Amino acid sequence: MSIEVKNVFKYYGEQAALNDVSFKINSGEIIGFLGPNGAGKSTMMKIITCFIPKSAGEVKVCGINVDEDSIEVRRKVGYLPEHNPLYLDMYVKEYLDFTAGIYKIKNKKQRVNEMVSLVGLDKEQNKKIGALSKGYRQRVGLAQAIIHDPEVLILDEPTSGLDPNQLVDIRQLIINIGKTKTVMLSTHIMQEVEAICDRVIIIKDGKIVADDTTGHMQHKDEKNLTIFVEFDQAATRNQLRQITNVKNVKSLDDNKWLFEANSDIRAEIAKYAQKNNLLVLTMRIEEKSMEDVFKELTRG
Repeated sequence: MSIEVKNVFKYYGEQAALNDVSFKINSGEIIGFLGPNGAGKSTMMKIITCFIPKSAGEVKVCGINVDEDSIEVRRKVGYLPEHNPLYLDMYVKEYLDFTAGIYKIKNKKQRVNEMVSLVGLDKEQNKKIGALSKGYRQRVGLAQAIIHDPEVLILDEPTSGLDPNQLVDIRQLIINIGKTKTVMLSTHIMQEVEAICDRVIIIKDGKIVADDTTGHMQHKDEKNLTIFVEFDQAATRNQLRQITNVKNVKSLDDNKWLFEANSDIRAEIAKYAQKNNLLVLTMRIEEKSMEDVFKELTRG
């Protein structure tokens, strides 16, 4: 188990930023840690990385209690915070060499060159960090987070400020890293979650409101399904509404329909088509986007 969080509370004065939060993350998982602004995401990540203490509960990283040996936890964790703190007057390679020195990495020069190549900083490596675009500063931050080859990687908004091409590169990098490490990723970009994450944990008002695989979360509401159907010829809305468990039918054109249903009615639709001499060309359950799931769980 890479991360274990059990009954964690965090108070700022009388305000509870985290309220009895518990979850576990296995080795090799890429987890999307989602929630609206102020939900407690960054607070939880800072507790896991030993930047701030919790008020109550227990947190372990790679089996090590964060209260008992925070130094060893820091050796196991790579962290890219939301507001990427960098020394703007240092050169890229100078800064990475400095970071490698903090971790007492052997063959620093070789490791720095590996990081420059890995995160795509080859053309920018001889510039001062202050002269870099926001996207390239994010790459520097990601390089410092993984330079010591940590077992766990905590990324708070890692693709903030990246252009579409950089997004693709960094996403693929995170996926590759996730093959050998545990990655906990916070983001507001739902397409990123769908592309990268194996599992999603959603937090609202300091409490966990969902914890499931990405695919299952998008199909979880089996009593509120949308089914797309294309017939080979026209049908009428009034006839289609007579199919068992249909709540509503929406016409996309004469042959294409969207059914809203209380259950999986694909068998009933097929029977209806056969009875009425219709050929079903296409039929599929429309999965919800992560954006739809997120809105349903965090609004109100």
